[in-house]
Amino acid sequence: MPTHHEGADSLAVTRTGLEENQVAIYFAAVVAGALMAVAAPGEAWGAVINPALAALLYVTFLQVPLADLRKSLANGRFLLTLLAVNFVAAPLVAFVLASFLPSEEWVLRLGVLMVLLAPCIDYVVVFTHLGRGDPRLIVAATPVLLVAQMLLLPVYLGLFVGERAMAMMQPGPFIEAFVWLIAVPLALSAATQAWAARSGAGKTVADAMGWLPVPLMAMVLLVVIAAVAPDVAAQARSVAMLVPVYAAFAVAMPVVGSLVARFAGLEAGAGRAVTFSGSTRNSLVVLPLAFAVPEAGALLPAAVVTQTLVELVAMLVYIRWVPTLVSAKPAAAAE
Repeated sequence: MPTHHEGADSLAVTRTGLEENQVAIYFAAVVAGALMAVAAPGEAWGAVINPALAALLYVTFLQVPLADLRKSLANGRFLLTLLAVNFVAAPLVAFVLASFLPSEEWVLRLGVLMVLLAPCIDYVVVFTHLGRGDPRLIVAATPVLLVAQMLLLPVYLGLFVGERAMAMMQPGPFIEAFVWLIAVPLALSAATQAWAARSGAGKTVADAMGWLPVPLMAMVLLVVIAAVAPDVAAQARSVAMLVPVYAAFAVAMPVVGSLVARFAGLEAGAGRAVTFSGSTRNSLVVLPLAFAVPEAGALLPAAVVTQTLVELVAMLVYIRWVPTLVSAKPAAAAE
């Protein structure tokens, strides 16, 4: 009997240890990805990104009670705040930052705007969960975010860059990303939750999946870095000037998002969700759009993936920073 309890405690400590040491694990994955990019460069890494991301989102959705999604989608104040941060505040910040780039560097400016104008619809759910936000709200809002950016991205690029940019925006990559990265994992997680509610075996499987978010997040980081590092290295001189732009966005948007959320009177979980969404960009979905602009060569994809590298580092900081930036005190005061 004591041996059984000791074994259970050991398992509990192991799972808790994964969560408590996730930042160190993610940094190790980033370093491993960079080493893999050098040791085994090739296009195969890029082919692994979407399956790994889909698996990550599946296990993340499993941690979210999907039965509550309808209630979350009915939260009009949250949705309006989310849209204001992503499609009013973020474009203003992005335009100001892009204006510091040399006017003749239109490819770099296009890359910056292309990625900073598109809010994330995939792993933002994971980081919202890790950063003690309400991931149900983000999951419920992903279709709204996707449709809004499909409609508004060509308009904003046309205003900020020129009419040529509008012709570059095709809906295909966005729709494909929504199907494989959101709809399919969400449907599978709903089926698993329904199975867990009816069956002991289903509950065992669902509980076992609770171990996987941290390892799968590490896998995503590793394959993303392994895939994109060569492109960034090849365009190092040009993309170097983008790092301060992306870093400034990464610092400004959590502050902007938290202020807007506080002004809207959102409670802490919803405010953190808004803050993470406003700070996380859709680089993995925008990347196919960048590759679809042949006259830009490899520079445009490199500009997009450089944001990925900066953002991954920023996300590891956000996990600790956002919960303190958006504390429960403003919500309590509002009540």
